[in-house]
Amino acid sequence: MTRVHIPDDEVALTAIRAQGPGGQNVNKVSSAIQLRFDVRASTLPEDIKARWLHAPGNHLTPDGVLILKAQRYRTQEANRQDAWARLYEMLERYERAPKARKATRPTRASVQKRLQSKARHGVLKAHRQSPV
Repeated sequence: MTRVHIPDDEVALTAIRAQGPGGQNVNKVSSAIQLRFDVRASTLPEDIKARWLHAPGNHLTPDGVLILKAQRYRTQEANRQDAWARLYEMLERYERAPKARKATRPTRASVQKRLQSKARHGVLKAHRQSPV
């Protein structure tokens, strides 16, 4: 669960028309929600902002704005809750710093096994040559 809270005034929610099937009602009712959240201008801690802005596949515009479209449900309120839930899911992803990678060395046995395999393969290839 996230420990960071995003104030309501930093998020812009707009009701828009949903795409896809829905009959005649889909043309009249704006049940989808578009959520806009400016990561750069937010009050999030700097380390979370930096991770979010520099992460690959972060779903941000070049200006650092996240745009989410929630249209999974038929009602506007359900889509609003879904948009907030998805925003906090993304925030959770960047909240924790990634573990630092520990450099490892191959064991002596694995190195010997690899060298023996290479030698065996070399002998096999040498036997393929026709006698001169």
